Amino acid sequence: MLKTVTIATRGSKLALWQAEHIRDRLVDRYPGLAVQLLLIKTKGDKIVDVPLAKVGGKGLFVKEIEEALLDGRADLAVHSMKDVPAELPPGLTLGVIPRRESCLDVLLTMDFPDLQSLPRGARVGTSSLRRRCQLLALRPDLKIMMLRGNLDTRVSKLLSGDYDAIVVAQAGMIRLGLRVPQVIELAPPAFLPAVGQGALGLEYAEDRPELAEMLGFLDDLETRCCVQAERSFLAALEGGCQVPIAALARINDAGRVNLRGLVADVDGRNVIVEEASAKTRDAQALGRQVARAVLDRGGREILREVYDTLDV
Repeated sequence: MLKTVTIATRGSKLALWQAEHIRDRLVDRYPGLAVQLLLIKTKGDKIVDVPLAKVGGKGLFVKEIEEALLDGRADLAVHSMKDVPAELPPGLTLGVIPRRESCLDVLLTMDFPDLQSLPRGARVGTSSLRRRCQLLALRPDLKIMMLRGNLDTRVSKLLSGDYDAIVVAQAGMIRLGLRVPQVIELAPPAFLPAVGQGALGLEYAEDRPELAEMLGFLDDLETRCCVQAERSFLAALEGGCQVPIAALARINDAGRVNLRGLVADVDGRNVIVEEASAKTRDAQALGRQVARAVLDRGGREILREVYDTLDV
């Protein structure tokens, strides 16, 4: 068994929490194992004054980390699955997907108890086109304003009055223990999360069987099934995490995986949603099925226009 493991991670508070969480699980399982963190600044971390969709490209928060895996500086990377492109570099694998935290987005405000009570023209912070289009589909009067930065930075901007509300992932709020006066869940069917949101992914080289064996206890089969369905949907759309694509898979009471997927234009005027279910062993085929249904209903034209506009 390995005596030391190096985990590559971004340096934000949330990324460090995630890497330290995996480190602690490993040390608890394997007493005597030495685990060190390698902090890496990604392109997405360096460019903080431009909306992510305008930066362009896929893997804005993972590429440099994956390079550390490929050149041997790190053994393992801990990612937020929503940041991981549908296609991995040759030689790497997402070998472990631990149990998912909440997958939902939340609306954070100081005074308002729900989305509908926000005043007309309220300033809502997000740089996610996926969040933007769904917000505008529900409240076309809102003023959507750019909001970049680490989660704690974004929350502090709400607390200082820069925005009337902001939208963030609930999982990050839970993991960092952050609090604001009003936290409103934005839940299906009205609001869908990013592909893989709330789940972590452990990536490492395919030719590291000793790592696969060591990390196997962390893998959660239900989460893996749902994330595979969502990522298959994303891959079939040839989408990235900066475009208005959303999906959520869950295991229903009958033990089947149910997938709901969305494509929309950036202003929320044209929203296409499709849903289907399948046996868990067919999760990836389900993702492709739902993607085809979305594309056939006009999603192809919507995405072409988004890609042409944003050059992503």
